[in-house]
Amino acid sequence: MVTRTMKKYALLCCCLSGLSATAWASGASDAEFAQFKTDGAANFSAEQGKKNWNRDGEKRACITCHGTDPKKSGQHATTQKVIEPMSSKVNPERYTDINKMDKWFKRNCEWAWSRECTAQEKGDILTYLTSTD
Repeated sequence: MVTRTMKKYALLCCCLSGLSATAWASGASDAEFAQFKTDGAANFSAEQGKKNWNRDGEKRACITCHGTDPKKSGQHATTQKVIEPMSSKVNPERYTDINKMDKWFKRNCEWAWSRECTAQEKGDILTYLTSTD
């Protein structure tokens, strides 16, 4: 389990070594991918992640709020608040906090599909969102 102190220390190390915030985002994403593999997932696919991203759930699809282009802002269906781009290439603040990633996967999967996403689904979606050009 990665603690808040460990994350701050890793971020400090990245800053001191001259690495960008994107490098830290990649580190947080890498930790999530490792956890998904521990949970039984393997061979993550950006193509499958895109299909899941666009898939209609019992209640709605990811694109209902986030839009079809992860490089652009979306809008929350209920509150109408702007949702910053999901692509880490456009929004380097994305995927820098493991706890937030876990929280939002749980909340959004439940909100869209009326269930938690599997480790494979999370890994595929994260692969798609972090590889979007």
